[in-house]
Amino acid sequence: MSEKKAVGTRQYIATRVAQTIVVWFGIITLNFFIFRIMPGDPRGTLIAEHMPPEVIQAIAIRFGLDQPIATQFVLYIVNLFRGDLGESFSHYGQPVIETIFAFRFWNTVILMGTSILIALIVAIIMGVIAASRRDRAIDVGSTTVFLVAYSMPVFWLGLMILYYFGFILRVIPLAGTITRGIVHVNIFHYVADYLWHMTGPLVVLTLSFIGGFYLIMRDSVLDIFTQDYILAARAKGLKERAILFGHAMRNAMLPMVSVIAVNMPFLISGATITETVFSWSGLGLLTYNSVVANDWPVLQGIFLFLATVAVLSNFVADILYLYLDPRIRY
Repeated sequence: MSEKKAVGTRQYIATRVAQTIVVWFGIITLNFFIFRIMPGDPRGTLIAEHMPPEVIQAIAIRFGLDQPIATQFVLYIVNLFRGDLGESFSHYGQPVIETIFAFRFWNTVILMGTSILIALIVAIIMGVIAASRRDRAIDVGSTTVFLVAYSMPVFWLGLMILYYFGFILRVIPLAGTITRGIVHVNIFHYVADYLWHMTGPLVVLTLSFIGGFYLIMRDSVLDIFTQDYILAARAKGLKERAILFGHAMRNAMLPMVSVIAVNMPFLISGATITETVFSWSGLGLLTYNSVVANDWPVLQGIFLFLATVAVLSNFVADILYLYLDPRIRY
């Protein structure tokens, strides 16, 4: 029986690998053509008024904009597998990889990773406690608070925090972040300054994530409480704390694997609205600025990167379920 299960598991993993590759190639194709059917001409970013025609033609040749669509697509695929995503239109010909990964990528990962981690820890603990005390004051109160946090528009919350804590109380900076390297002689000064600038967007993003995480965890624990093995654990005389954290919470964590996989693209892309409100120089703000500047290569690079992360995250989540939940059979 175990050998049959191993064969089925290998077949399932092979099938998921093939599906992932097919989906990824479909994403590559869509990522190329979707920007060609969008309104607007990318050459508008590159061409100034009263440029001589030969200069305009030279710019089009440099970026391959004079080639037929089919030729551009072939060049796009070839360059992609070489690790060349082209040059930015709005960053003075800077390579797209450098534009994305020089410092903006790490600013976003630090901000989003910290906010998601804090939200997960608080949501898991509060979800378990609230479910164990269903319909009591702590359950009703925490559910109300997190529902309100979940329903608040992010841009409005960000603006309110900027106004009260930045403009009136002046306990957080109004905008901006350190963008390039260690600019201070004292590393501790640099870290403190970085965290101080991160306070506003970190609070907003944590509040935006925590509501959904909390509701999923609470509902999962409540569902676990209806299972027979919880009743058996109580019949054996196990302490409520052991049942709650040793059985209920561990099994309720399974749905959180899917939640984390779904939120992985946010870890990389950042929250465009939040980063724009707080002028946090990450991938979210870069996406906004690239849309305004009609910078196709940068947008293509960002969207391809995000789609790849999303596809791989879902693949990893499916594989993890095989080993985390022994009830699953393929």
